[in-house]
Amino acid sequence: MKQYMLSVHHTEGDAEPTEEAMQAAFRDVDAFNERLQSAGSWVFACGLEGPSTSTVVDGTGNEIVTTDGPFAEAKEHLGGFWVVKAADLDSALALAAAGSKACQAPVEVRPLQGEEG
Repeated sequence: MKQYMLSVHHTEGDAEPTEEAMQAAFRDVDAFNERLQSAGSWVFACGLEGPSTSTVVDGTGNEIVTTDGPFAEAKEHLGGFWVVKAADLDSALALAAAGSKACQAPVEVRPLQGEEG
């Protein structure tokens, strides 16, 4: 089975969810994670701290340069991700739809390079 990254996207400026909505999303994501594990699709998942906590490291030149904050100033940022095993893209898209519903955010699907099984 091929592996896919399902990445959760958030947009700067979106209204913050209420505490009740956030707790419901946490419960729904936990249930989704349990379904992934039971189905044998689970590889790894993780939520991420906000983009303001990031540091960019650029070692492409003669000196290593570190910069506080996200790599790109953008309205969208990655909020978390799953790495899953799926038989094909259609199966991965179905998992992404369920994950999006659980976390209440859009989910991007990308195949991992060189992962065929």
